[in-house]
Amino acid sequence: MENRTLLLVLFWSLGFASSSGEDMKKDVDLVSLLRTVQRGLLRDEPFVNDRRFEMNSIREWSPLEVGRDTTRAPGPLVLTKDGQIQGTTVDRAHVFYGVPYADPPTGAYRWKPPRPVTPWPHVYDASFPRAACMQACTGPARDECPQKVSEDCLYLNVFVPLDVDFRSPLQRPLPVLLWVHGGDFIAGSASKPLYDGRFVSNLTHTVVVSVEYRLGAFGFLVSGREPHSSATGNYGILDQQAAFLWVQRNIALFGGNPSKVTIFGESAGAQSVGVHLTVQSSGPLFQRAVLQSLPFSIPLKTRHDALKLGKDFAEQTNCSVSDFVCLLSLPEQDVLTAQMKTSSKIVNPFRFLELFETWGPHVDGELIKEQTLTAFHKGHWQKEKPLLLGTTSEEGVIFVYGVFTKPVSVVEATVYITAIFKQHTLRVLHRYLPLYRGADRREMLAQIVTDYVFLCPSRRSARAGVAAGTNVWMYIFDHAPSDQRVWSGLTFCYQRACHGAELPLLFGSAAVANFTLSPPERLLSNRMMCHWGAFAHAGDPNPPAPQTASCRQQRPPAWPPYSDTSGWLVMNLTTHSHAQVGTRSHVCDFWDQLGVYY
Repeated sequence: MENRTLLLVLFWSLGFASSSGEDMKKDVDLVSLLRTVQRGLLRDEPFVNDRRFEMNSIREWSPLEVGRDTTRAPGPLVLTKDGQIQGTTVDRAHVFYGVPYADPPTGAYRWKPPRPVTPWPHVYDASFPRAACMQACTGPARDECPQKVSEDCLYLNVFVPLDVDFRSPLQRPLPVLLWVHGGDFIAGSASKPLYDGRFVSNLTHTVVVSVEYRLGAFGFLVSGREPHSSATGNYGILDQQAAFLWVQRNIALFGGNPSKVTIFGESAGAQSVGVHLTVQSSGPLFQRAVLQSLPFSIPLKTRHDALKLGKDFAEQTNCSVSDFVCLLSLPEQDVLTAQMKTSSKIVNPFRFLELFETWGPHVDGELIKEQTLTAFHKGHWQKEKPLLLGTTSEEGVIFVYGVFTKPVSVVEATVYITAIFKQHTLRVLHRYLPLYRGADRREMLAQIVTDYVFLCPSRRSARAGVAAGTNVWMYIFDHAPSDQRVWSGLTFCYQRACHGAELPLLFGSAAVANFTLSPPERLLSNRMMCHWGAFAHAGDPNPPAPQTASCRQQRPPAWPPYSDTSGWLVMNLTTHSHAQVGTRSHVCDFWDQLGVYY
């Protein structure tokens, strides 16, 4: 019976894929079938943490109060372009928390581009982080959500090595590492303890900046085409641009070099970095880029799909999508609630991967002109900038096991593969089915997500960069953390190099974020920080660069550039890091030849 059902599904899928699309009733058929096969995938009601949301908070929790014991002292006083700010001096760094880079996007300015900061006449207290941008605590990672959120959230944090003397200008200003956090464009915070920039700043002798930006409907709602009378989206990307511009105007006052800025991000943060590499107006604002676990194959929305999502959002409120005044008057909690209800829908059944990223940037034809992967393939990006990019070895585990909480049969797996790959389904099944014999096919689905969404399109983009003359370095993070229980809080990531597993090591923030590192992991952490620091200093992840003696003592292994002349070598980041021929090359050759990225 199962084999017969499998054949029926395949015949149905091929017929569906070859249709003209004129009969849009088949959209409903696909969603209905998916709901029948796996009720838990398309959630009618999103999970909401029962903790009460705390809105409009002025003072946010401090990462210095979590984990390690630190002492805090009044920090340096800096006169920025907008006024005086005073930070705090702590273990390993001077820190300036919650520095405003734009005026609050509240009231009538909710769905407007960020505005310049209004100068302040007093000394601004930068000794504590401000509230994170509006978000809900959902899913398995709800315990990691910020304690306080607000629409007033356009702030950034600056971490400066202790040996920087603010009383006299530096002879040689320091490179800048500018972090864009991930979180599926609906969650996350620059002030998360995991992103504590003190350690990487101190070890690599760089200035580290982390930025907040509008999320979810607040950052990406599209309700119309006219910017004066509707929400036109991409506000979160414009917020990031405003933060980059703040760095250009002010970072020299903190000992940083505005001509040596490296933007780096993970997951949705890496998607943001990829977007900025294709946006012409972002070009002058940074010189190098690091892309960590960029889900290249998850498409940005088209304008049409973004407008449809906006209409679905408005239907969850008492407003018409054309009544912008009504939308602006919504309480922030109502916006968040409507966003969450809308997130349970598939906007376009022909693009099933939207399920994994409902909100985010869209191709508006002005700021963002095309899909990031397409832009890389066609050479429509800033090819003169050095790139460092890579993935973890088991990216897909956290997504597949997070969505499918129960075992998935071969028939169910075939339905999901069909929904994504349509006429290519048979070839994908032929490639993966023989490798996984168990009754539960979640492992197979996780590997497909790893290969198709992350690894192979990253490899293709890296090779496109090399062909265009770009200096590219590629890595695979292949280490299963020893303290996995508290590493992610997700039992299905136990002893796996899951999505985001590199972050506690990269930031050296494990102790602050309540992770425990073994001595080999601590060495790996230091070496990773040194690689990223060397890239910020010289556009090459290989020390020595004019960094601290600590990095010179770490002696990380040589990291060859990604090039066909070197056999396409990548750095395997593990407790015994080494260069190796590109991982899963034969599988990525399959995906490249299948031609399903665009």
